Amino acid sequence: MSKKAKILWLDLEMTGLEPGKDVILEAAAIATDWDFNEIATFETAAHYDDAFILERFATQQSFWDENPEARDGLLEQNKTAVDPAQAQADFLQFINEHFDSEEKVLLGGNSIHNDRNFIKAEWNDVEARLHYRMLDVSAWKVVFGGKYNKMFAKDKSHRALDDIRGSIMELKYYLGKVKI
Repeated sequence: MSKKAKILWLDLEMTGLEPGKDVILEAAAIATDWDFNEIATFETAAHYDDAFILERFATQQSFWDENPEARDGLLEQNKTAVDPAQAQADFLQFINEHFDSEEKVLLGGNSIHNDRNFIKAEWNDVEARLHYRMLDVSAWKVVFGGKYNKMFAKDKSHRALDDIRGSIMELKYYLGKVKI
């Protein structure tokens, strides 16, 4: 029987924006069908030394100063987070459970290319399951904002699962403007 999940919506929260220097702290995913119905959700957090996290946060100090609740939440979550290898293994298990093994998985999200760069840098086993194409909601944002002056007002919690749901709602908003 074919599995119903067709899009793997992903959001990562990292220590900063530089793969290879910064690391994935939190990952969340929502598996949906093409109607964007949630089939399953996933969340994990990877544990790193607090001193390392704070050092990397310092490279993005203005961002974290503007988002103290997200920063503090990630630091608190780090106390109960799993080993980074375990986080990847758990995520891969989620993918294998909800997506057909014969098909590459389509990754969706907002500015998803940056998250993908972190997956390439840290999670090779997950990268191997992903399709080369991605569903990037930010491309829709650029077109609808630039051409039609239509923008979706999305809440930015900077927590992974909330951000994914916002991205799905944003794409639904833009698709609702399309006349076929």
